[in-house]
Amino acid sequence: MQSKDLLQLAEQFGSPLYVYDAEKIKSQYQRLTKAFSKVEKLRINYAMKALSNVSILQLLRDLGSCLDAVSIQEVQLGLHAGYSPDQIFFTPNGVSLEEIEEVHALGVQINIDNLSILEQFGAKHPHVPVCIRINPHVMAGGNENISVGHIDSKFGISVHQLPHLVRIVENTNMNIAGIHMHTGSDILDIEVFLYAAEILFDAARNFKNLEFLDFGSGFKVPYKKDDIETDIEELGKKLSKRFNAFCEEYGKELTLIFEPGKFLVSEAGFFLAKVNVVKQTTSTVFAGIDSGFNHLIRPMFYGSSHHIENISNPRGKERFYSVVGYICETDTFASNRRIQEIAEGDILCFRNAGAYCYSMSSNYNSRYKPAEVLWINGEGHLIRAHETFEDLLRNQIALPAAVAKLQ
Repeated sequence: MQSKDLLQLAEQFGSPLYVYDAEKIKSQYQRLTKAFSKVEKLRINYAMKALSNVSILQLLRDLGSCLDAVSIQEVQLGLHAGYSPDQIFFTPNGVSLEEIEEVHALGVQINIDNLSILEQFGAKHPHVPVCIRINPHVMAGGNENISVGHIDSKFGISVHQLPHLVRIVENTNMNIAGIHMHTGSDILDIEVFLYAAEILFDAARNFKNLEFLDFGSGFKVPYKKDDIETDIEELGKKLSKRFNAFCEEYGKELTLIFEPGKFLVSEAGFFLAKVNVVKQTTSTVFAGIDSGFNHLIRPMFYGSSHHIENISNPRGKERFYSVVGYICETDTFASNRRIQEIAEGDILCFRNAGAYCYSMSSNYNSRYKPAEVLWINGEGHLIRAHETFEDLLRNQIALPAAVAKLQ
């Protein structure tokens, strides 16, 4: 997409605004499948927690993707978007047995990540194919909040608990169809990923009727010009060779599964916000925008970096600005960042806004959530309307007048 297209969309749909480029999602999907083209059976389960708009789910479905869901609500959204139950994996953490039973009743593949639920579910449903999430105790990821495979993580069954796990499977006569791991997000060192894969291969040898191995995802995308990223092509070359060798050793052609979220949609996303005020203090020039961490929390939550450009003045001389929001707390998107000269009313564009941005937004300060637009075939299509005051009130219930006053 070009800046002129984004400016036109901001004028048409208002700001703040999320925009997603369908062509970039398609190219990322094709890049991943091409990297693993030497694997006979490859399945991509899009991690829909990254961006769960139904139109995005439908776009990925048409590309051939399946889904990775982490809640019953995500499962229901996937079914609503046209996915069949066998195209959805349920990979929750810390949910109740009741929620797992509810998902099972829909015919969706269950992935279990703790011994207690595994034993309870196995005792009741010994013939239902189940996937087991292993914690490989491998530290990977760009921030402790997104590193999920280390020894202190709440995710998965410790690889050191394999003997206990195997006993449960044998005692319940469970049907283990696959095993799964996920080390974390923003993986740079593919050798760490390959090391964790060997742990998964070792664990797989304990189960004789597997249909698939799920290697998670967490591939890093570039956040700025010349930024480093996961070398998907090199990983594809090395892991495909090792996976095919393991399948030969195992005596069966298994399916290799990935569950990318950020990799598929992050770079496709743009967040557009209007500058409300330019404020000079004794040491800083603030550019205050018509948004805040209620719309884009990642920079405040775990220090993520989003390249920001002034698309209203793309050739302007760069100056140093701190870009801040309108939330009544510290609400900083960037500190002393070089950006083309900013004037009040300009539109700023935040790059890499496709993953974990809208999906983590809120109504904090009783602000409305923004609209979402999909740019496809050279046109912008509204795929979620900007919220209104009626949306804020939708599920609120006023007390009857008779009980509203304190005694």
